[in-house]
Amino acid sequence: MAIDPKDYFDLEMSELREVARFAVRNAEDVLGVFEEVNPVDARPRAAISAAWEFANGAKRSKLQRVTALDAHRAAKEAGSEAAKHAAHAAGDAAAAAYLHPFAKAEQVGHILRSAAHAACATDLLAGNPQAGTDHITRVAARATPVLIDVLRRYPPAPAGKSRVAELMLVLDGIVRSR
Repeated sequence: MAIDPKDYFDLEMSELREVARFAVRNAEDVLGVFEEVNPVDARPRAAISAAWEFANGAKRSKLQRVTALDAHRAAKEAGSEAAKHAAHAAGDAAAAAYLHPFAKAEQVGHILRSAAHAACATDLLAGNPQAGTDHITRVAARATPVLIDVLRRYPPAPAGKSRVAELMLVLDGIVRSR
């Protein structure tokens, strides 16, 4: 599917690093959930490390792509639903470095999906969906002016039927309204 040239916009590397910083902070919130169930599987931790490298000034590289995919593979073998979401949060944090500067709603996942997966893990650990919603409210407070500005360049998060999509939509609405 071709992208209309009018859908492209400028996205500075410093802004992209801010997106990655937001995503990786959210993934760190629940990394322990994965590691408690899978103490010898270092793939999500490696994805978080790769995300931090980029956020702290390293060039985007194959490292972020590879560790993101590895963390998502770890999610498939996680052993619990909460651990699965924690691994996905780590993978999404590493993938945040590859947010594309064109106005397509699917791109919002690079900004917010790590937080939504972390909130799902929180839901499952608490056994209460309100815990995930409360987590999203706390996460929204982390959104810096730069992150908010970047998010507003994209269409709203796409609606979906999963809990991750639901939480991402809630977070999107809160952050955009700030």
